[in-house]
Amino acid sequence: MFAKWFTAHLAVALAGIVSPAMAQDTHPTASLIGDDAVKGIRSWIASPLVELSIAAQNRKTANLTEEQILVLDKQWRAETKSSDQPLIAATLNNPLSAYLTQIQSASEGLYTEIFVMDAKGLNVGQSSVTSDFWQGDEAKFQKTFPFGNGTVFVDKEEFDKDLKSWKAQINMTISGKDNTPIGAITVEYNLTELARRKAAL
Repeated sequence: MFAKWFTAHLAVALAGIVSPAMAQDTHPTASLIGDDAVKGIRSWIASPLVELSIAAQNRKTANLTEEQILVLDKQWRAETKSSDQPLIAATLNNPLSAYLTQIQSASEGLYTEIFVMDAKGLNVGQSSVTSDFWQGDEAKFQKTFPFGNGTVFVDKEEFDKDLKSWKAQINMTISGKDNTPIGAITVEYNLTELARRKAAL
């Protein structure tokens, strides 16, 4: 009799311990990124600065081979660990990067990273240093630019151990005035902050 009573009460006690842990599995998801986010991003990329910057780089990189692109990407990766950063500095100090940095700063923690790519998937401008220079082999580019004007791809959410928050990237094709794709943009959202703001409404 005691054994049955002990087993039953032990099960209840364990349930009380496990439930909070299981509750941690509930986290903000990428579904929080809605149409308003897409409209907001489209308003930024409507700036003439965006199209002019991408167009200028597309002219420079149009004839690059994949081998040459990989060399540039390798240089970028090396520069992230070096004090000598000519390629990174040239990108971070251009007008488009300044524009994207202002947008990120004005978001007050909602956006953790913003970068624009050219038709090859190479960075044109960015709000902070990315781990690599070429995005052409990643879903953020492969699921947007090749699919043409108006394409939006929201990637799966991930937990950022450094920020201690959930994040997700929304990626979009960028087109010129004639709706021809010229590049793409990635905006990384702090989902934890987005969820907090939505809850406060």
